[in-house]
Amino acid sequence: MTQDTLQKFIFDNAAVRGELVDISATWREIQARHTYPVAVKRLLGQMVSAAALLSANLKFNGSIIMQIHGDGPVRLLVVECDSQLRIRATAKLNEDATIPDQANVIDLLNQHGKGRFIITLDPAEKVPGQQPYQGIVPLDGEDVATVIEHYMLRSEQLDTKLWLAADDDTARGLLLQKLPLHGGKAETNPVTQEEALETWNRASMLGATLKEEEMLTTTIDVLLQRLFWEETIRVFDPLHPSFHCTCNREKVGNMLKMLGREEVEEALAEQGKLGINCDFCGKHYDYDAVDCAQLFASDAPAEALIHATEAKH
Repeated sequence: MTQDTLQKFIFDNAAVRGELVDISATWREIQARHTYPVAVKRLLGQMVSAAALLSANLKFNGSIIMQIHGDGPVRLLVVECDSQLRIRATAKLNEDATIPDQANVIDLLNQHGKGRFIITLDPAEKVPGQQPYQGIVPLDGEDVATVIEHYMLRSEQLDTKLWLAADDDTARGLLLQKLPLHGGKAETNPVTQEEALETWNRASMLGATLKEEEMLTTTIDVLLQRLFWEETIRVFDPLHPSFHCTCNREKVGNMLKMLGREEVEEALAEQGKLGINCDFCGKHYDYDAVDCAQLFASDAPAEALIHATEAKH
């Protein structure tokens, strides 16, 4: 399988950093476990690219969980990416939903203005009492890139530009960010406010020339050269995203404990056993009466909820 690549770069003597990602192999791995309508695949694939791009700039050991909660035919899009760029993703649709191929974010997730975009930063090793950081904003935009740009500006005060593209086979993305200045200087390079703004505007205009078809058919190495051949940029060692699901039997057991003994026992009385499928990877877990009795015999807290897992009973 072709290895996915995320390429970081920075404009020399400027205040702009960027990333290009080709996450197509991971995207095909995700799709192999699901069957989604064309428009849903396009949006979820774009979110997969965006999650990798945002996660690569985080300086902590943990996961970024990106969710869009919708009020239309799509109820939920979820992408999770950890600090090693291991990614999983899923979508939840309303039953019998009819989804046109060209539907956008508003059509699918924000028909009544109640859609929400959520980013959660979940540390891998929490200190006692520590809670994940979560930012929630209304859906603002017709596409995933615009929604995330508005979130980054509102919640993180970071000027961010994103270009995302996905189809059945390919998922790619470009991120540009204006670096903060301190005392008239950038974090790594001396630069004035005027120079920083000029470089940012020029880089953004170059990025805006990128078309969806070009992204889907051009490697990121060629895109980098084609877009910024007149700029002096410094390129870092590439990173390599991959598909990975963190579900396991212990986490599924904790999910059942969070449902409560009464609800679990009612389901067991009706069906005899519980069958649980992970919505991310499709792995199946069976729990009979003995398994469930052992769960509730323990006083251990119910932690590590698998957020997008459904119990089939």
